[in-house]
Amino acid sequence: MTMPGRVKPALLPFAALLVFEAWMRLAGVQSDSLAPPSAIALALLGALTDGSLLAATRDTLASVFAGLALGGTIGLVLGIALGLSPIFNRLMEVTIEAIRPIPSVALLPIALIALGFGYRMEIAIVAFACVWPVLIVTRAAVGGIEPRLLEVARVLRLTQRDRIRKIVIPAALPRIFLAFRLAAGIALIVAVTVEIAINPLGLGAGIMTAQQALRPDLMLAYLVWIGVTGFALNTALMAAQQSLFGRAAAMGDPA
Repeated sequence: MTMPGRVKPALLPFAALLVFEAWMRLAGVQSDSLAPPSAIALALLGALTDGSLLAATRDTLASVFAGLALGGTIGLVLGIALGLSPIFNRLMEVTIEAIRPIPSVALLPIALIALGFGYRMEIAIVAFACVWPVLIVTRAAVGGIEPRLLEVARVLRLTQRDRIRKIVIPAALPRIFLAFRLAAGIALIVAVTVEIAINPLGLGAGIMTAQQALRPDLMLAYLVWIGVTGFALNTALMAAQQSLFGRAAAMGDPA
């Protein structure tokens, strides 16, 4: 194996951090928006030690998982219905394609008036964002099921409920799980965006508080922690996907 093949993936970003640290120190840069990596690491450690970062993470993840569960369930039910019924799919096509491109954060004024500040508003926005990846992938997965499986269900005279439970969901489950994994990443992005824009809780609010306090080290520490949280969430879901579905997990997986 050549030397480039043995270089660990973390080497390049680590070297970039060292170069950035040296530049900040040697050039004596003073900034309200930048901080040396060492200062960011100390701020991150301090926020972890005093518990503020963990509390903010708890608040954000509560909205992420609740919104993912709600939006994913809606998307799953609609996706199965659309995949099984070509007529229903055609009837709903214009409606879905008209609503789907609406940015979830564009609903903030409406959600704020209807639900006020707090978890309910954030969960509603996250759920709206999570509906679409689950719906689109589930519809495609159900529509692509081998027709002979559905013919077997008809021969066995299974009810629609049993057909979905015993044939449709097991056949489409690897791609449905992938849809939920994609939606989880979207949920985290949207939750933090809502918190930065308007909702005074969670990691997004922590970023804004640090920015207003002129603490670029703490602000960037929150950004780093969001990246770590997203990476950990995706890694856990990928491990579960691989464990549950094996080779089938790689089918259509963009990651």
